[in-house]
Amino acid sequence: MAALKVGVAMSGGVDSTMAASLLMERGYEVHGFFMQLPLNHQEALETRARQVAAHLNIPLTLVDLRQQFLAEVIGYFTKTYQAGLTPNPCIHCNRMIKFGLLAQAMRAAGMEQIATGHYARLVEHRGKRWIARGQDPVKDQSYFLARLSGDQLQHLNFPLGGWSKEAIYERAGQLGFSFSGEESQDVCFLEEDLASFLAQHGLGQQSGPVQTLEGKTIGEHHGVWRYTIGQRRGLGLPDATPWYVVALDGPGNRVIVGKNDQLFSRTCTLHSLLVPHEPPKLPWSGQVQLRSRHKPALATLHSTGADQWQLCFENPQRAMTPGQFAVLYEEDRVIASGIIAEAHQEKTP
Repeated sequence: MAALKVGVAMSGGVDSTMAASLLMERGYEVHGFFMQLPLNHQEALETRARQVAAHLNIPLTLVDLRQQFLAEVIGYFTKTYQAGLTPNPCIHCNRMIKFGLLAQAMRAAGMEQIATGHYARLVEHRGKRWIARGQDPVKDQSYFLARLSGDQLQHLNFPLGGWSKEAIYERAGQLGFSFSGEESQDVCFLEEDLASFLAQHGLGQQSGPVQTLEGKTIGEHHGVWRYTIGQRRGLGLPDATPWYVVALDGPGNRVIVGKNDQLFSRTCTLHSLLVPHEPPKLPWSGQVQLRSRHKPALATLHSTGADQWQLCFENPQRAMTPGQFAVLYEEDRVIASGIIAEAHQEKTP
């Protein structure tokens, strides 16, 4: 019986390397695929991927996705900031590029499964496949995979889902690989400060007012996209207690500030709810994660209109950020995700 053909997204790092190695140990026919992206350190990454493939004695196919990455990921990144929102390019890239265009190229090359080095698991529930948290709670990356569709999940394989990072490094050493222990940066294309990167992509200096929630102007900013919800440093607003960015008004070109207690909210509205399979029955209650490093919190989901939902948290959450993703979990399974449209501030936590 012929071995199952699996395409592995290779970066030259320890995670994708060990994903390929573990699949080989399990008897799969492994092929490496390397995404060519518009990164300054692209040549070094490609060289590492070639070295790993040679060490493992597997073929490596280069897939040119530079133009698509510019349009889909960097375009989304800059447009979201320009609108006064905060993007998550990794989530968007996973859906559109890695498990979209790259997966299509793998399937066209005859691959029967698509594998990556993500620390997440795939579980069967009621006859369907779902993303679930990885066994290592520190490295769990299920949040970043929350926008994958049910169709995208059908042919995936996450070999590292049951491993800890420490065990992966140990196993790599046993196989003769030497990795420095450096982690991949969150935004692979951001190799300079954010303001400089956005300026290079057309978001230059644009001054506007810094205002309190009551509408009082107390300062001036030089571009809404230079700020994030919860930011304290760099505001230049002396006071008895610190000021924080509590909201960004892109259309109005305003940065809105308040005190720490004004960063807390119990409710937020969502749009673009995506479910891998059937939608949850409403009202739904369960654990919701608002950022990749946010501690999941108990909330209830209600529908409030066409493409509009409201999350109501049992306890106030700090710095809910429009543009970011709220991911809904039942036990360890990702059952839905939505984009935060607005947080409703409270005066006290």
